Amino acid sequence: MNQLATLDYIVFFVYFLIVSGYGIWIYRRKTGHDGTMEGDSKDYFLAEGSLTWWAIGSSLIASNISAEQFVGMSGSGFKMGLAIATYEWMAALTLIIVAVFFIPVYLKNHIFTMPQFLHQRYNGTVAMIMAIFWLMLYVVVNLTSILYLGAIAISSIAGLNLTFCMYALAVFAVIITLGGMKVIGFTDVIQVFFLILGGLATTYLALDMVADHYGQSGVISGFKLMQDQAADHFQMIFKQDNPNFIDLPGLTVLLGGMWIVNLNYWGCNQYITQRALGADLPTARSGILFAAFLKLLMPIIVVLPGIAAYVLFKQDIFGPEMMQDGEVNPDRAYPVLLNILPVGLKGLSFAALTAAVVASLAGKANSIATIFTLDIYKKVLNTEASEKKLVAVGKIAVVVAMILGVLIAPHLGIDKKGGFQYIQEYTGFVSPGIFAMFILGFFWKKTTSNAALFATIGGFLLSILFKFLPGIMDLSFLAPLGFAVKSQAGVYEIPFLDRMGFVFVICIIVMVIISLFETSRGVVAKGLEVDASMFKPQRSFTIGAMVIAVLLTALYTIYW
Repeated sequence: MNQLATLDYIVFFVYFLIVSGYGIWIYRRKTGHDGTMEGDSKDYFLAEGSLTWWAIGSSLIASNISAEQFVGMSGSGFKMGLAIATYEWMAALTLIIVAVFFIPVYLKNHIFTMPQFLHQRYNGTVAMIMAIFWLMLYVVVNLTSILYLGAIAISSIAGLNLTFCMYALAVFAVIITLGGMKVIGFTDVIQVFFLILGGLATTYLALDMVADHYGQSGVISGFKLMQDQAADHFQMIFKQDNPNFIDLPGLTVLLGGMWIVNLNYWGCNQYITQRALGADLPTARSGILFAAFLKLLMPIIVVLPGIAAYVLFKQDIFGPEMMQDGEVNPDRAYPVLLNILPVGLKGLSFAALTAAVVASLAGKANSIATIFTLDIYKKVLNTEASEKKLVAVGKIAVVVAMILGVLIAPHLGIDKKGGFQYIQEYTGFVSPGIFAMFILGFFWKKTTSNAALFATIGGFLLSILFKFLPGIMDLSFLAPLGFAVKSQAGVYEIPFLDRMGFVFVICIIVMVIISLFETSRGVVAKGLEVDASMFKPQRSFTIGAMVIAVLLTALYTIYW
């Protein structure tokens, strides 16, 4: 039944009032102690020095987990199983690397935005090109997909008009975003609470439903039955004959392109790193470690329900609900599960989904405002702007970005591509070059600005070339190496993650050649301040990181 009962609405509005009320309280407390704080751009965009480790960790997860995970990853769980959890579990290990090696470089060199890093390390041309690109990517790809997928899910659950849902989500997100990073950071703690509580409730009911269908009871029985009835959905590493190999090509998820996806997303992404850039190093690291532990939990919330839906679908339960235009649409798995939850619990899960979407929208809008205000408006349009003026421009940028997102989202075909695939495909065209530019910029002082320019433009062009290469030449010679598989059209294609790996390696090689050539002719590169002592973590962090490594090793050993 695609509508909410009165109790569901009560649960949802309690969530809405708690989040909004807490946000207003934080905002008033922030402006009440110091009248100048409202006009301080660094406090507004970064919540400088005021976010605790648990607020940073919660905000990282709340900003990351959204409709593409709840809807898209559950759909991938329905289609390919637990293997899609590699995006979450490898992210946990990636976060540790970012905390140890990336964040110290940013904080030591007083870097607050990613374009600022590029300006400081390379030059203004590279920084401005990437600032404009990031703004376009965040608005056209990320903001729109979060808005549209979230609206589709909420509309299918509540039976509300799709356009109304988009506008409602946008307004809710703007209310939180206008309070600045501090309000986002602390309200995200509540958002994560609802997200995890509602998500776990959905998983519990889904597993219990599986057990009940087979005449048993309890989530443990449900989980064991899922493993029996869908054994092929509990494999983390696909072999080449698996139909899903093109999406998750074997060991590449452990040794190849998955690292580029995650390190670029968690370490070179304004949207994510912004949460930690306003804190001191120990606090930032503790927050990131907390986020890594939460990442281990996410597949339980976003993947297991999809597998449960697959098992129930095979038993002809809610078969018609999974169909769209005569074909099974895996992305319907999570909304279908929510629609059969009991009254009250459905409202809680509905609040969890809304929390995930709103938190991601708020975080993304704040990052858009930060880059536009600090890297474009302040440096090009109004170099003499006061702190108060920068905050005002940032707020306008938030509203404009959200309006643009609402207007263009319905016209991008996001629902046809699948939200998760839509985001990965378009960000994947540039992430290898961006990551190459960042990683050499961090740790090799000879990297020159022209080398970075090649990674920016050349990496993008190489990605396009590899995308269309199967139509130009026969790639069957790569199949024995595991780097190509035959598509339904009979053409050998390079898996997406392997394409990223190839582009990254080429970018690194060419950047090194360009840099060595230029430095041999007297060009002096602008290195960052880096010393070995920066990378030594505190003991508690080391212990936590080791626990995560052991847990990941166990998970991959069990579900290899």
